[in-house]
Amino acid sequence: MRELAQVKTANARFLERRHLAILTAPLESSGTLVYVAPDRLEKHTLRPRPESLVLERNELTVESKERNQRRTLVLQDYPVLWAFVESIRSTLAGDLPTLSRFYQVGLDGGERRWRLTLIPSEPRMRDVVSEIRISGERGWINTIEMIETGGDRSVMTIIRDAP
Repeated sequence: MRELAQVKTANARFLERRHLAILTAPLESSGTLVYVAPDRLEKHTLRPRPESLVLERNELTVESKERNQRRTLVLQDYPVLWAFVESIRSTLAGDLPTLSRFYQVGLDGGERRWRLTLIPSEPRMRDVVSEIRISGERGWINTIEMIETGGDRSVMTIIRDAP
């Protein structure tokens, strides 16, 4: 967590695969990620269609220029979304107290290769997500896997951009 907390900015590419029980092949999306400590996170999906998610402090803005839509949400008004956002943001910030507020936190491995297992504490979050697994090396997150209660899951692979 200390190494993660030392990262002040990071840029990466991502590939996300959503495995849905009703489909024979996963849905794929890809794009870029930007993190600026301690509380700004941007996810810009480029494929299959452009969309941006920008998290700053306690607001999440979702924008689709293709559909000419923009919506800003205050996280505290959406407890399930807030808990999910904190699984990523608090991990990036190395903020174990906040992670522990939303999840039962398990850690496997060592500083070279590690995996956090997050079990939601909030009942409404448990109705949607059974577990989130975040793995990485030192101060870098490589994958985020979310396992939904109904059996569907998504796996995001994060590829570091050259400095």
